[in-house]
Amino acid sequence: MKLIKTEDAVGQVLCHDMTQIIVGVSKDARFRKGHVVTKEDIPVLLSMGKEHLYVWEMDATMLHEDDGAAILRDATKNDFMDATLPKEGKIELKSTIDGVLEIDVPRLTAINRIRDVMIATRPNYSVVRPGDKLAGMRVIPLVIPKTTMSQVAVIAGKENPILSVHPFRISTCAVIVTGNEVKRGLITDTFSPVVKAKLEKEFGVRTLSVTYGGDDPAAILELIASARREGAGMVLCTGGMSVDPDDRTPKAILDSGAKIVRYGFPVLPGAMCMLGYFSDGVPIVGLPGCVMYAGRTVFDVLLPRLLAGIPISEEDIIAMGDGGLCLGCADCSYPVCAFGRGGL
Repeated sequence: MKLIKTEDAVGQVLCHDMTQIIVGVSKDARFRKGHVVTKEDIPVLLSMGKEHLYVWEMDATMLHEDDGAAILRDATKNDFMDATLPKEGKIELKSTIDGVLEIDVPRLTAINRIRDVMIATRPNYSVVRPGDKLAGMRVIPLVIPKTTMSQVAVIAGKENPILSVHPFRISTCAVIVTGNEVKRGLITDTFSPVVKAKLEKEFGVRTLSVTYGGDDPAAILELIASARREGAGMVLCTGGMSVDPDDRTPKAILDSGAKIVRYGFPVLPGAMCMLGYFSDGVPIVGLPGCVMYAGRTVFDVLLPRLLAGIPISEEDIIAMGDGGLCLGCADCSYPVCAFGRGGL
């Protein structure tokens, strides 16, 4: 750093906070470390008794922290996002829509390996609402070599930022309730009301139909076909997902023409879940009985990503074991907890 006259400081970067005292009103930093001095700042600084200033010795090889933060912003900002103005080398991104945040984790990690820069985000595949923070990023020092920031630009690429917010695309669903005991009226259907309420209250998804297939795979198969004909954006088969002889739902889903991604998830509650996709991308899910009575299950982990149209692979499901155990807390704070934060 170097000491210069205040009158000569326009365009220079302050090395220290500058405190302004207004008797009886305030005592606070009037100019923050890293501030770039403007012509309008000079009279204010002189009125504060600052006739000389310590400033950074900038050269053509260095960038101010705010300029570096802008490069981090460009590496992350995508559609459906707003960015704050740079402040002390920091920028935040916020969502402008309801949707799901997706992060290119390998590229995020690669950028965070670079010394003197950082990007912190919400967990991958978080549900976000308008105004929710998505990420914060900053340059650590007041000035940073251009060569360092060029590494960020190379990792980010020019047309594919590392963050995306996917709007919810599925707005309708069909629910097929299995079990002869329900179809025959021996017990009340308590499964579909839980599913319908979750879809409507949390995501605004309308249930087009609730039908009852008993334990006959052919009947369940026909109801799946009927749901497809009525244009349901997602098909949910509830119950009958275990290995008991009378549980026929998995066979019906297997025979439905959907490509099965996985039967059996490393998630509790929810291990006996099945997921598949039809050729047009419509998902079909076999929901185990725990969805009916447990507060949060595998269904909660899958649902946002399904509704946003983000494909779920078998590798994604396998990775769900990390964070796949719900602790059943008395005061549930989901999704502000570790449950489901592994593969998804």
